[in-house]
Amino acid sequence: MNQIFFTQNIENGFALLDEEESRHLITVLRRKPGDRLRLTDGKGFFYEAELTETGKRHALARILAKTPATPERPARLHIAIAPTKQIERFEWFLEKATEIGIDEITPLLCRRSERDKIRIDRLEKILVSAMKQSLRATLPKLNDLTPFQQFVTSAAEQRKCLAWCSDEPLAHLKSVITPAQNTVIAIGPEGDFAREEVEFALKNGFTGVSLGAARLRTETAGVLAVSVANLS
Repeated sequence: MNQIFFTQNIENGFALLDEEESRHLITVLRRKPGDRLRLTDGKGFFYEAELTETGKRHALARILAKTPATPERPARLHIAIAPTKQIERFEWFLEKATEIGIDEITPLLCRRSERDKIRIDRLEKILVSAMKQSLRATLPKLNDLTPFQQFVTSAAEQRKCLAWCSDEPLAHLKSVITPAQNTVIAIGPEGDFAREEVEFALKNGFTGVSLGAARLRTETAGVLAVSVANLS
């Protein structure tokens, strides 16, 4: 069973699928009571289930088995990143980051940000779709759009990295992070972080890092950071 369905409404041995998942299950895939399903709750577990009831707006399945997914990495990975002016590019980052493996995402509102509004509900649907497509069982946590200084002062990870285009040489991200440390990597907007933002972050425990010699688009830098962290 390579098709995964998502629901966090699991209790008393049954899983209730919402209207959107149920419509796809019944109308598109033509599943019927008695069919076996594979579910995830987005919290690190897979479920084997049997479809027991279908309706126009819901589907109910009986849980047969619960299995923890293999941990993706020994520590948490958190990316804080400024949403792009063209939201499709930011959505692409969310999709690819989820497929590669990430635990938390914080959209950043920076001095040079090109976008100051996002639709969390739409972005969460993209995360769910990417999680199911990549056969993962962990749904990344998506935070609200957060002012940069608020994010910096609240970041609690052991390793805090700021990726920016410094005039001075910086150590590459891959030489700074270690797999065993909870890590957050901050990535700025297309115009990069403002100087005062960089200074504020460095004074609050962040380490400046490089993502290589090329100048990358915001969403490309985000995907590269996620890839490097997963390979470290």
